[in-house]
Amino acid sequence: MEPRFYTISDVAEMFALSEQGVRAMIRSGELRAIQVGGSRQWRIEKSVLEQYIENAYKASEAALKAK
Repeated sequence: MEPRFYTISDVAEMFALSEQGVRAMIRSGELRAIQVGGSRQWRIEKSVLEQYIENAYKASEAALKAK
C-alpha cells in the first residue's frame, strides 16, 4: 500500500534535492505541507505533491512557449 503522506526525506530523495532544499520550499509556500505529532514533523500529502508536479510542468511549458 502506497503511503498517503511523505516525509521531507522522502520528497528530497524523489526530487534529488537536499532536505534543506525541501524545507526551503515549504517555508516559502512553494510546497504545501503539514506538521504532525508531538515533534511537529513535516509531512507532504501525496495528492499535494502530485499537484505540485503538475503545476511545475505547466510552468515549464509556459516558460518554453514564452521564448
